[in-house]
Amino acid sequence: MRMFIVVAMLWAAGSATAQAALFDDNEARRAILDLRAKVASNEEQTRARLAELTTANQQLTEQVQQLRRSLVELNNQLEAMRRDMAQLRGTDEQLTRDVAEVQRRQSDIAQGVDERMRRFEPQTVSVDGKEFTADPEEKRLYDDAIATLRGGDFSTAATALQNFVRRYPNSGYSDSARFWLGNALYGKRDYKEAVTIFRAFATNAPSHPRAPEALLALANSQLEMKDTRGARATLNELLKAYPQSEAAQAGKERLAALK
Repeated sequence: MRMFIVVAMLWAAGSATAQAALFDDNEARRAILDLRAKVASNEEQTRARLAELTTANQQLTEQVQQLRRSLVELNNQLEAMRRDMAQLRGTDEQLTRDVAEVQRRQSDIAQGVDERMRRFEPQTVSVDGKEFTADPEEKRLYDDAIATLRGGDFSTAATALQNFVRRYPNSGYSDSARFWLGNALYGKRDYKEAVTIFRAFATNAPSHPRAPEALLALANSQLEMKDTRGARATLNELLKAYPQSEAAQAGKERLAALK
């Protein structure tokens, strides 16, 4: 009996020890399984994170590449803008030159128009102490005739002055034109016609500054025609009408020579 009890106790103790060992193995197994599960979970999370990071990196790479492409495109646009600006500056400079040229031409045209207008506008002139208004063409014809006379072409000058007097009978130049017409006729030795012109001048314009000269020229024309009596009468007329004139001094000498 005692032996049985001892054996029973030994068996119970061994059973308890076996159960304890079995329990420890199960706990360890569960711990290992839990650890494996955690490791697997961590690995899965790591892979997922790596996948996210990879995706993010790819997206970032694409964004960087897109940014680079955008920068290249922007640089190209800036370069194109620089070229356009350079072209615009060139165009603006050309436009400025064109405007300046147009303004210069307008100024030339305006000046030309003014000059042409002045050709038709009356001008104030002064001849032999007399001031009056004359048309440009009137002035030109008179000046040309006088220039021809001074050049020694008496025949052409006489024709020009005759035409002038007929064309402008009431001109302010008329008296002076008749005086110089007489001189042109004298120069071409048409003394008879010169006498007629000088006599008409002296009669119609006695207050003209050249009236004394006209009488002296008249006397000279008469002398050329051998009309000594007429020349003497004209010289006496000169001395009486214009005693203080230079022509009178010359006439006095000429009259003395006739005696």
